[in-house]
Amino acid sequence: MNILHAAAQDGDSPDGLRKKFFSHVPGRLWNDWRWQMRSRVRTIEQLSQYMPLSHEQQEQLSFVTAKYPLSITPYYLCLMNTVDPDDPIKRQAVPDTQETALCSFGDEDPLAEAELSPVPGLVHRYPDRALIITSNICPVHCRHCNRKRQWRQGPWIQTDTALAPMLDYIKNTPQIRDVILSGGDPLTFATGRLERIISALRNIAHVEIIRIGTRYPVTLPQRITVELCSMLTKYGPIWVNTHFNHPRELTPEATAACQRLLRAGMPVNNQCVLLRGVNDTLEVQEALCRGLLKINVRPYYLFHTDDVQGTEHLRTPVEAGIAIMAGLRGTVSGLGLPTYVVDLPGGGGKVPLQPDYLISGSDSEYVFRNHKGKICRYRNPAG
Repeated sequence: MNILHAAAQDGDSPDGLRKKFFSHVPGRLWNDWRWQMRSRVRTIEQLSQYMPLSHEQQEQLSFVTAKYPLSITPYYLCLMNTVDPDDPIKRQAVPDTQETALCSFGDEDPLAEAELSPVPGLVHRYPDRALIITSNICPVHCRHCNRKRQWRQGPWIQTDTALAPMLDYIKNTPQIRDVILSGGDPLTFATGRLERIISALRNIAHVEIIRIGTRYPVTLPQRITVELCSMLTKYGPIWVNTHFNHPRELTPEATAACQRLLRAGMPVNNQCVLLRGVNDTLEVQEALCRGLLKINVRPYYLFHTDDVQGTEHLRTPVEAGIAIMAGLRGTVSGLGLPTYVVDLPGGGGKVPLQPDYLISGSDSEYVFRNHKGKICRYRNPAG
C-alpha cells in the first residue's frame, strides 16, 4: 500500500475528515490562517469531538495537558486517521500519557539554551550565529518539541521592549553574520510586526543571512500568503527551514505554500526529527526524502530527538538513525540525503553521524565497504 495513504482509509482520509467535521466551514474561512488559529483544538473536551476517547482517557489526557498544553489546527487535524491509535500524524500532535509517566527521563533544557543566552530570548551558541526565540506560540504543539518547558508559561510573544536588547547585542557583536528567528513560531506574528524585526536585522551591516525556522508550511500552510512572501522578498537573503516529519504531510496545500516561498526567492530546507512510530523506518524516510525533492524542498537535517522531558516515548536508539542513513545511501539521490545529527547536551552543538564505510587505511591504500556491502580498494597518492 502506498505509504502516503496507508493510514488514511475510507471516511478518515484527509478529505473525508474535512467533510465529516468541517463541512459547515466556508472555503474563505478555511483558507484564512487567522480563522485556523482561532479554531485550534485546545482542550481534551474539544478533542473528544473528533476522536474516540473514553471518560477515563479524557481524565488521563487532561492531566497531561495541565503540564504540556494541547494545540491542533483544524487543517492538521484533518491529516490524521482519528481512529488509528498508531497514526503517525496523531502521534506528533495528540497528547500521550507517557509524556508525564516517563517524565523522569530527559532534561527540560538539554541544549542549555538558558546558559547560552547573553540577553533573555537570544541564544548565542556558535560564534557566527545567533537565535532569537520570538514567542512560544505555534499552530500545533508538537509533542516532541525541545522547548516544551516554555508551554507552561502561557502564550506570549516578545514585545518590542524585549526585542530591543537582543537587536543591540547582535549589533554590538560583529562576528554574528547569521540570525535565526525561531520560537514557538515567528510566523505567528502579523506580517507588519514580523517585517519590523526583519528590517531591523537587515539594517545591521554584518548580518548577512536571516533564517526563519517555521512549521507553518506543514501545520498551517494557509499562513504562507502572497502578502507574507512579498514582504520577505524585500529582505533577502532569507532562508526558510521547515519541519516535515512524514510524507502524508506533503499535501497540495503544503506544496503550494512551499512553492510560494520558493517563487519569492526563499530557499526552503527541511529539518526532520527522527520519531518512534512516526518516521523511524527506511520506507517512511525514503518516501519523505523523495517527496520533498519533488516539491523542491531540500532534506537538510535528520535530527535525533533531543533528550527532552516528556518526549521519551518518541525517542529511538541512535543506531536506528544510522541504519536509516545506510539504507538511504544509494537509493536516494545525494540531493535528497539529509545529514543525520545529534545535538549534544549542554550546548555541545550538532555532530553528524553516518554509517562507517571505511574499513582500513594506510599511506598507500584505503579499503572501503560501499552501500551494497562490496569491498573496494582505493589507491592513496603519495603526499
